[in-house]
Amino acid sequence: MNTPIELQAGLVIGQVESVSPAEIRVGIDVAAPRSMALNTGSPTSFPRINGYVLIPNESGATIGLIAWIGLSRAPLPRGAANDYALVDLPFPERVMSVNPVATLIRRRGRIVVETDAYELQRGVVVFPSVGDGVLLPTQAQLSAIVGANNRDRHVFIGTSPMAGETNVCVDPDKLFGRHLAVLGNTGSGKSCSVAGLIRWSLDAAKEARHAASRKGPPNARFIVLDPNGEYSNTFADVAGARVFRVPPVTVAGVHELTVPAWLWNGEEWAAFAHAQPGAQRPLLVQTLRDLRAGAHARAPNEVKILLRTRSYVTRLDALLGGPVTGFSGSVQAKMSTGQLLDNLAADLRSFGEQAGGVELESALTKAADAMSTTADSRRSGKWFNDFSYTDLEDSRNVLASIIELLPSTEELALTSEDSPIPFVAADIPTHLESIAADQGGNASAFVATLAMRIRTMLADKRLGPVVAPDHEPVFSEWLEQLIGSDGAENGQVSVVDLSLVPSDVIHVVVAVIGRIVFESMQRHRRLFDEVLPTVLVLEEAHTFISRGSPDEESSSVSPAQMCRRVFERISREGRKFGLGLVLSSQRPSELSATALAQCNTFLLHRIVNDRDQELVARLVPDNLGGLLRELPSLPSGEAILLGWATPIPVLVDIRNLPLEQRPHSADPDFWSVWTDENVRAAKWKEVADDWLT
Repeated sequence: MNTPIELQAGLVIGQVESVSPAEIRVGIDVAAPRSMALNTGSPTSFPRINGYVLIPNESGATIGLIAWIGLSRAPLPRGAANDYALVDLPFPERVMSVNPVATLIRRRGRIVVETDAYELQRGVVVFPSVGDGVLLPTQAQLSAIVGANNRDRHVFIGTSPMAGETNVCVDPDKLFGRHLAVLGNTGSGKSCSVAGLIRWSLDAAKEARHAASRKGPPNARFIVLDPNGEYSNTFADVAGARVFRVPPVTVAGVHELTVPAWLWNGEEWAAFAHAQPGAQRPLLVQTLRDLRAGAHARAPNEVKILLRTRSYVTRLDALLGGPVTGFSGSVQAKMSTGQLLDNLAADLRSFGEQAGGVELESALTKAADAMSTTADSRRSGKWFNDFSYTDLEDSRNVLASIIELLPSTEELALTSEDSPIPFVAADIPTHLESIAADQGGNASAFVATLAMRIRTMLADKRLGPVVAPDHEPVFSEWLEQLIGSDGAENGQVSVVDLSLVPSDVIHVVVAVIGRIVFESMQRHRRLFDEVLPTVLVLEEAHTFISRGSPDEESSSVSPAQMCRRVFERISREGRKFGLGLVLSSQRPSELSATALAQCNTFLLHRIVNDRDQELVARLVPDNLGGLLRELPSLPSGEAILLGWATPIPVLVDIRNLPLEQRPHSADPDFWSVWTDENVRAAKWKEVADDWLT
């Protein structure tokens, strides 16, 4: 039986010739394997680009990644017998360039033949010296290099062709906890990898629960935002998987996608409606505040009286704080002030009829009479004479005395335009026009296009049921259905099919969903001092988190900009609140640099475009740039895993998914349809009918 020293000596394939922090040059012995090594415990390909070698030192062994292989001319073959010295000819010598990537150490108390005798450490502790021997790794060492025996790596995702088809497993805490980017061209297997990572993670969690005798499903939450409808049937066999689709929904088990208008915050409404910051946005914000606070018809009368009265006080304060010419001087100013007092008197009388108490009704009636008296004292036929400062100040004080009679509503006064308080979406344009009419001047003209745009959106048969559903959901139930109930008893996966959401509003819908999920995680940690791990998956991420242009800050915020900012914030802060982000994209060069920089793990499939390759190359350390040269030639289903989830980059042959579990992103089968091998009818009548309903 060979001793460990003899076994190690038999694995030497060359010596170190030169060393730098980024590159180690190795001369290969003449007796080293030329295509296949048989002395490592199992047949191993050597030498191969992106293969592994070991360089032992006092701390363990430096792991080298083969980046280049070539020939040089030497006076004698390396390691050859002295007989070669009889011939004075240059001999070809094999050499290779190796990138130092990590350190492999042997666990104390373990014998060499044990499968878990080795441990991988990120980084290089000690660089080798010239003349040090270079070894082939054994199968046990290869398993340690790719992390097959790491107890924290629970999820099996594939095998490594460069490590003797050793299983590659990942730690879900590292994979999802610090964000993951899955990048690759169409047809490279990117979507299957995303679906597989979700499915294999859930399968591993089920096995762990079963082994620990824990009942119930995994307490996991995955939310997939799917713009192309690829994942609708991917998780059909997963118990409780929820699919949301634009109404009307005719498929059993599919839920209607609703993102009610009252979930949208002020910025999202302003971005969708293209509200300009000068006049339109303040009026829109005030409308949202009023409606959320209860200014619609279902609100208590005291609430409506309070809000309307405060609105008039605000307008009178603006007149009193401005120049006198604002309420006197010009004919237009005097007419506007007189009409304001007439409207105020009419509203106060109407409020008096709705008031519940005798005292409040009497005060409102007296205030209405006072406003009419002031207006009549300055009235001259159809016109008005000059108003005095005292006229307006007295009217303002009368309104202030009415506010004091109303119940205390401090919380109502602080109602934000962003609070998710239900209101009727159809009330927005009407209330907006009402506020603009009260403002007088050109305010009504400013909001005309704004109100028309909102009405058009609500009338859209595709969008109306999404933002203004017939049956408004309860907020807690909406969160439970989208994110998952306690213990994830209603399922671990939510697939939001966005394929039929109109393009002019899809960025807003995606932004609202992303923001609500993020803020839910924030509030959960604040209330209970613990996070609720959730993963948000964004397919076609370059569409929603596109790289911004330098001059966009000077213009009003567009839906695309607003959507990008939401997910950039999630990428920066989501980890602290238990929200992981998975970005899947075929154009990484078009992705936001901020969002991409926050991803700590990358699964890189085939990438052909040179701009995309350049961007990806900048994401890895300089000494690993050569590894990515293989990206254009990767076959479908293979990918390079690098980043926080793995101490060293690993080439992975991703596990195969059964056909029924794959996303619907396969290449179209032109030939079989052309030849009627696969008969495909064109049913345009049904398409048109569905389109028009």
